[in-house]
Amino acid sequence: MSLPALPDPSSVVRPAYGHGSLADLLPSVSAVLGVPDAADVLGLGEQLGGVDRIAVLLVDGLGAYQLPVAAPYAPVLGELTGRTLTAGFPSTTPVSLTTLGTGRPPGAHGVLGFTVRRPDGSVLNHIKWGKDPDPALWQPLPTRFETAAGAGVATTLVTQPHFEGSGLTVAAYRGAAFTGATDPYALSTAMLGALSRPGLVYGYYADLDHHGHGSGIDSQPWRVAAVEVGELVTRLAEGLPRGAALLVTADHGQLNIPPENRLDLAADPSLSAGITGVSGEPRARYLSVEPGARDDVVAAYREVLGSSAWVLTREEAVELGLYGAVAPGHLDRIGDVVIVCLGHTVVLAGGWEPPSVGSLVAYHGSVTAAEMMIPLLSFVGPPL
Repeated sequence: MSLPALPDPSSVVRPAYGHGSLADLLPSVSAVLGVPDAADVLGLGEQLGGVDRIAVLLVDGLGAYQLPVAAPYAPVLGELTGRTLTAGFPSTTPVSLTTLGTGRPPGAHGVLGFTVRRPDGSVLNHIKWGKDPDPALWQPLPTRFETAAGAGVATTLVTQPHFEGSGLTVAAYRGAAFTGATDPYALSTAMLGALSRPGLVYGYYADLDHHGHGSGIDSQPWRVAAVEVGELVTRLAEGLPRGAALLVTADHGQLNIPPENRLDLAADPSLSAGITGVSGEPRARYLSVEPGARDDVVAAYREVLGSSAWVLTREEAVELGLYGAVAPGHLDRIGDVVIVCLGHTVVLAGGWEPPSVGSLVAYHGSVTAAEMMIPLLSFVGPPL
């Protein structure tokens, strides 16, 4: 496998909505499978022509920059045909999963951060989201699973059983038949079983991201998860039935952040002044501020963070196109002030979020190449 030359991991990468982003993957897959009005933006038909069933495996946290680190433990990844896409912004799991599932940029679907502020001032954690707010109202767009199923294409979701019915699952994947799988072997077995008939099968593997956060990229637990990824992909590739293809992608990459680069806004009075609420995550921080305090907050953060972050007003972040076009009803989910960390810096929020957030080893959510660039690996099985 040879991926295109990647930019410096600390360089800024803009989301490639409409021509090379995660939002373009399922519309392109749908077009290959014959869903009416679906556009093959990524040109997948050139490689996948003749297939009538496609498996998409998303490996959480397997950014393009992690591939060379994972390759010694998952050599099969180097045997697949590869290219890169971009995640959306923030480059974080709930945003990316909903971007994938809807085929639309974050500004359109409204899942705009790991956590966001609700209209009543409380904070919604999209990973721990249940039924409040109603996922079908909070994320009102049809998913690509719904549109495919409406066109007569069978759609299947294979993931952890406890994700069934969660707010994020409904927002991102509604329309797909749910199958629970508790481990990588069960995941591959269920995905291959669903490929016994034409259609779209989507599977999700979480442990690489989990061990990256907890122990760091290239730690021993991370390496064990990389071995599991290799075994999972091998079982899928070797088990593909006739007329099937496998696509392997990710939701974001990660960066190991040294302790000395962790700034806690609660520990600096100049950074906590005027703040009424904090959401987002350490690499893509949202601040809600007191009336009239926004300019002072922006100035204080710009002085302290300097070139290690973009400190933007909501309007500036939207104008930069980070989210794509933002629906008016979603604007308030973005903070009054948006801090986009660059380099190896995070902004923690003591007192506003669990202390465990500050003990992570690897983080994501920003626009650096190491977080934004994700692989799209493909393997085509025997022809029909």
